[in-house]
Amino acid sequence: MRISTQMRTTKETDIALTLCVDGGEVQIDTGIGFFDHMLTAFAVHGGFGLQLAVKGDLHVDCHHTIEDTGIVLGKAFDDALKDKGGIARFGHFYVPMDEALAFCTLDISGRPFLVFNAEFSEEKVGDYDSCMTEEFLRAFAIHAGITLHIALEYGKNTHHCIEAIYKAVAHAMKMACKPTDGKVLSTKGVL
Repeated sequence: MRISTQMRTTKETDIALTLCVDGGEVQIDTGIGFFDHMLTAFAVHGGFGLQLAVKGDLHVDCHHTIEDTGIVLGKAFDDALKDKGGIARFGHFYVPMDEALAFCTLDISGRPFLVFNAEFSEEKVGDYDSCMTEEFLRAFAIHAGITLHIALEYGKNTHHCIEAIYKAVAHAMKMACKPTDGKVLSTKGVL
């Protein structure tokens, strides 16, 4: 089983996370309802076990809680996948969500990069700032060592747009984490 447990405590957040890339229980509590919904969708659609408890400085705003969660989740994937041997490495997926369509393609390459091509018509969904979608994914990509490209092709309802993005990333990650023959998929022999 590919598992990682991560803890991160700062003056802004206190995070405990356990990830099982191969599935398991999903239990999310960040204090931000819509973010819990998105992370639950990510875990369920990716087929990942994810137990996450976050206490953040929500009296300030949601920024630190969401960004730090991206950092910790990224570190967990990096740790669980070790040298990246034995995985498909690449993943891509389109997700339609009613009127919205999102696309994700990624490479678990050890070379972190984010291309985020999405704009949202609403600034907030519940207590979740829409702009934090990009911040979460940047923190996740950097700390997981993933080249991550996201495109919101179109959409009007911000809830649908953001949910389509999280689900597209989940399915692309599921594809990229799929076990293969045990070799590192690289002409260099290492990532």
